[in-house]
Amino acid sequence: MYYTKVLILASIFTFQWSFSHAQKGAIQWISFGRLEDSLEVKPKKVFIDFYTDWCSYCKKMDRKVFTKAEVIEKINKEFYAVRMDAETQDSIRFDGQVFINRQSSKRRAGIHDLALLLGNREGQFAPPTMLILNPEFELLDRRFEYLYSEKLLDWLKEF
Repeated sequence: MYYTKVLILASIFTFQWSFSHAQKGAIQWISFGRLEDSLEVKPKKVFIDFYTDWCSYCKKMDRKVFTKAEVIEKINKEFYAVRMDAETQDSIRFDGQVFINRQSSKRRAGIHDLALLLGNREGQFAPPTMLILNPEFELLDRRFEYLYSEKLLDWLKEF
């Protein structure tokens, strides 16, 4: 009985320790739904990453940039980080409005209205697209390119 209790306690401790270390080792991406609630509790700037499944630069940023300790620390400490597949079929509530993917058809995924609104570059959307918003959802800046970790950190330091 004693060994069972010790084993259970050790398992709980190991799970909690590995969970907390995993939390420190990754960007804490949240949904748009959680964003507004989080901002009410603690205002912070917002970092938004729009990606698509077919974007090779988006995948490269996932592997090479968003895994760097300095990037993770900077984003988690100073921003709420939101990721969105720009081709999602989900309805998304943001800033008191509901956005959908009106471009979607049976043959083509299409770009979601929210990605088009926030990530628009001369009438077009091209991933990767990253934005910085203030807590009131006012656009501070956008980038429409692959950013190496140093370049991303330099950009984030501007805010």
